[in-house]
Amino acid sequence: MKLYEYQSKALLRRAGLPVPASIHVEKVLEVESALSGSGINEGVVKAQAFTGGRGKAGGVKFFRTVGEARSITSEMIGMQLVTRQTGPGGVKINSVLLEEASEIEREYYVAILLDRAKVNPVIMVSPDGGMEIEEVAEKTPERILRMYPEIGKPLSENVKNEGAEFLGLQGSLKHQFGEIIQKLYNSYMQYDATLVEINPLALTKNKGLMILDCKFDIDDNAVFRQLETGGNPNAEKTKAEIEAASYGLNYISLDGNIGCMVNGAGLAMATMDSIKFYGGHPANFLDVGGSANEEAVAKAFSIIVSDPKVECILVNIFGGIMQCDTIANGIISAVKKSGLKLPLVVRLEGTNVEIGKKLIQDSGLNIISASDLDDGAKKAVSVISKSN
Repeated sequence: MKLYEYQSKALLRRAGLPVPASIHVEKVLEVESALSGSGINEGVVKAQAFTGGRGKAGGVKFFRTVGEARSITSEMIGMQLVTRQTGPGGVKINSVLLEEASEIEREYYVAILLDRAKVNPVIMVSPDGGMEIEEVAEKTPERILRMYPEIGKPLSENVKNEGAEFLGLQGSLKHQFGEIIQKLYNSYMQYDATLVEINPLALTKNKGLMILDCKFDIDDNAVFRQLETGGNPNAEKTKAEIEAASYGLNYISLDGNIGCMVNGAGLAMATMDSIKFYGGHPANFLDVGGSANEEAVAKAFSIIVSDPKVECILVNIFGGIMQCDTIANGIISAVKKSGLKLPLVVRLEGTNVEIGKKLIQDSGLNIISASDLDDGAKKAVSVISKSN
C-alpha cells in the first residue's frame, strides 16, 4: 500500500521530523481559504501521484501569490501526469499539496528499504540527492552507502556517524542527521514499511536539514493494522482488479489483446512470455491460484471478457491443487453465461486432466484444444492473425 506525499509527511511530522508547512487540497475553490491562515506566502504546488519525476513532467510548480497557486492548481487537478515511470497513459491527478518554499543549499538522498536477500532493512544514503537513485547506482555506484542496522534495536552511533560522514555533514548537522535517521527508522518499523525514501533531504539556508519529498510504501500483509495512515490499498487498482481480489484472484490489466487465465504466478509469467515470443500481446496477468472454486473461475473469465481489447482468450492450467475438472466446469459455465463469441484456446494438464478435457469436449462449445504451453501460445496468436 502506497501513501501519497501528503500522507507520508503527516506521519513524519507526527514523528517529530522536519518537514515544510503544507496543505493538502482536492478542489481549486479550497486554495484561497487554505492559504489564508497557513502563513504560506509563496511555495510550490505539487501534484499528488504515485510516481517519481513529477517536476520534469510539470507536476511541481512554484507560486508567488495566491492567484498563481489557484491557477496552477486549476491546471493540475484533473490532468494526466505522464512521467517515465507512468508510461504513456500517465496518471490522473485528483489533488495537490501546497507547500512552503525552501531555500536549498545542498540535496541528499536517504532511504530505508528491505533487502530481501539479507532478510534485513538496509539504510541507503547518497550525497547526490535530487537525482533518480537508479541513475546514481548505474553511473556512480560508489556514491551510495548501504548500512544494515541490527533488527530490534535503536540505530547504533556508528551507523548514524557513518551515514553523516559519508554525506559530509559535521557538527550540529551531523547530530541533526543522527536524530533524523533514527526517527525515520522508527517510523519504518512502526508502520510496517517496505520503503521510506527521502529525496531530497535538503540542507536549507536557515532551517538546517529538511525533508522535501517522501515516498512511503507499507507491506500489503500489514494493511489491516495500518489503515490509520490514511492509505488506500485499492488506490492504484482498476475496478476489475478490485473485483478480482474479492474472489482471491490476482489480476493486472495490460495493453495487449490476448486474455490469459492461468494458475500460478510463475506459469502466468511464462504464458505471457510465450505469447510475446510468438508475436502476440497479453491483455492481462491473471492467476486464479490453487484454491479457486468454479464461481471464482467463472468470475475470472467474465473479468477477461469485460476488457474490450481482448480478441482471444488463452487458458493455461497445470492442475495440482487446482484440479482440471474444476477449471473446465468454470470455463463451461462462464462461456454459456456470457455467450462468448471470442476464440478460446485451452490447455489443461495435471490432476483430473482427462475428466476436464472430456467435460469440455462434451460441452458442445467451440473451444480450441492445445497440447502444451507453446502450442497454446502459437494457436492464440495464429487465431488473431487470421481474423485480422
